[in-house]
Formats: sequence, structure tokens, C-alpha cells
Amino acid sequence: MPRSVNAVAARARRKKILKRTRGYFGSRSNVWTVAKNAYDKALSYAYRDRKNKKREFRGLWIQRINAATRVHGMSYSAFMGKIHKNGIEINRKTLADLAMNNPQAFEAIVKAVK
Repeated sequence: MPRSVNAVAARARRKKILKRTRGYFGSRSNVWTVAKNAYDKALSYAYRDRKNKKREFRGLWIQRINAATRVHGMSYSAFMGKIHKNGIEINRKTLADLAMNNPQAFEAIVKAVK
């Protein structure tokens, strides 16, 4: 009895991985076992960094708000404390955008807080 192998599906599975690793460096793009390991590692990095991206953007927004509030003689922590005390519901992303692109509107918020 001839041996039964699933050559068509196996070839398709390998081609799919090798297609996705096309731009990788050296043997990571064309050697099956190396490419498979590199692809698995890349997927784990992508999952992790989708979470880290949110963290990094929040830090960036805080730095931008801090820089803009220092111009008006206030620290970030004092500004955020007063903004919450006054009941102004603006998130950090919006505040950072105002600080960068619309300084007059940000200054109005700072004056309202003071």
C-alpha cells in the first residue's frame, strides 16, 4: 500500500508562512524552520507591542501637556488635579492635541482652571 502524505496542504501551509516572511533578513525569509520561528516570534512581538503602543502614547500626551502647562506657570500634576476638581471632562489625548495645534484654546482651559 502506498504511503499517504498530505503534500498539497503541507506545501500550502509552508508557502503561506514563507510569503509572510518575505522581507526578513537572510535565511529568515527562505529557510522553512528559521522562517517559521521568526514568524512566530514576530507575531508575539506584534501582540505585545499593540499593548505597549497605548502606554507610549499616553506618556507622549503627558509630556506634551506638561510642556504646555509649564509655559503658563503650572506643573502637569497641579493642572490635572485642578482640571478634575473643576469637573472638566477632557482626556489627555485631546488636551495634548490642543496644546500642540491650538495654543489659544489650551490657554483658555488653563485660565478656566486657575
